[in-house]
Amino acid sequence: MHSNRILVIDDEINILKTIELSLISHGYNPDVFSNPVDGVNRTKEVYFDVAFVDLKMQPLDGISTLVEIKKNSPDTTIILMTAHGSIESAVEAIKKGAHDYITKPFTHKEFLHIVEKAFEYHRLSKQARGLADQLEDSLHSESFITVNTKTKQILRTAKEVADSDIPILIEGESGTGKELLAKFIHSNSNRKDNPFIAINCSAIPENLFESELFGHVKGAFTTAIKDRIGRLDLADGGTLFLDEVADIPKQMQVKLLRFLQNMEFERVGESITRKVDVRIISATNRKVESDLAAGVIREDFYYRIVGVRLLIPALKERKDDIEALLSHFIAKYGAGRNMTIPEETKKLLLDYDWPGNVREFETMVKRILVFAKEDTVFPEHLPQEINSFKPKHTTNAVQKIDELERQHIIDVLKMAHTTKEASRILGISETTLWRKRKLYGL
Repeated sequence: MHSNRILVIDDEINILKTIELSLISHGYNPDVFSNPVDGVNRTKEVYFDVAFVDLKMQPLDGISTLVEIKKNSPDTTIILMTAHGSIESAVEAIKKGAHDYITKPFTHKEFLHIVEKAFEYHRLSKQARGLADQLEDSLHSESFITVNTKTKQILRTAKEVADSDIPILIEGESGTGKELLAKFIHSNSNRKDNPFIAINCSAIPENLFESELFGHVKGAFTTAIKDRIGRLDLADGGTLFLDEVADIPKQMQVKLLRFLQNMEFERVGESITRKVDVRIISATNRKVESDLAAGVIREDFYYRIVGVRLLIPALKERKDDIEALLSHFIAKYGAGRNMTIPEETKKLLLDYDWPGNVREFETMVKRILVFAKEDTVFPEHLPQEINSFKPKHTTNAVQKIDELERQHIIDVLKMAHTTKEASRILGISETTLWRKRKLYGL
């Protein structure tokens, strides 16, 4: 069943019934009216994406009906239906806001083709209106860079659920790449050709949140000088990314919960119910369990957004990604430069804890591209906090642990009669024992 809403108004009962059956057979659920007044009144209650209106009707003709629908729902795409002899009137109707006209009689196939073209036009015009009101960062094709085993498993899981509509909650520290993972999911889904709309929930004042999400109509509040399409409308057919979802005010969580239950909403200052088809991906850098316990996040809202949880490890937990990220960002920002990274510089990068995660790492790469004039990155080209950083475990401490393990293995080997017995006492496999003996020269 299609989620798009269709209105049909025609006072010829036989034609109205034929159109209704044709649409139902193609998966639509149209609202049909033989009385144009009833059809116009319905547009005050429900938002329709596309409307088919007959030109010759009583008590309202098609042009008057068109004008009234446009008053109630300016964004509805309207197609006039007309007999051959009244094409001039149809052209006049187009000047008053109709998108197109179709001449009677028409075949089932011709009509469905017009329906598909109308929805395609409607989708594109809605996106264009939204982009004119608010600029959005376009979806980058940049991949999520990782060689880390744990992170690669997260990507595999993300890809597995990409085509479903199950809501996803992405967790991780600031700068770990939560939005990039959300875009990765979107670009691997069957929604990839439709919009990816991101909203930073922590950056929107509480009194503007409803308008930002649902949109508003002119006059809804003091500063509403024109109609505005909300993020939900912009994301129709695609993905809505709620970044820092734990910062959504509790009152808005209730209103958003209502939307999540049936994908229907009303713009601020309007009573028309609108329906969209949106996939929700959320993200947070906070401890969800703590926010639930503290009542910051409502339980019913939480269970609506957490179909699947994905936790991105901090960069300090995936140090094996550092060289891959280094190569990636040098290629991205270095304009073809061939940078040399000496071992002493690599060691500093690997030792550092990266509290700002990949975002901090990316900024660091931009810095060294400025300061490393000779294309060799020496320690002095790195920020001071990296140069002065002292790992929690010093080299001496690591060596002492290694020495303890080496001595323990020696003692067990002296006590055990066979290698198999020694590995059993140590709680490791014979292969691991062989590697450790080679490592320690035993």
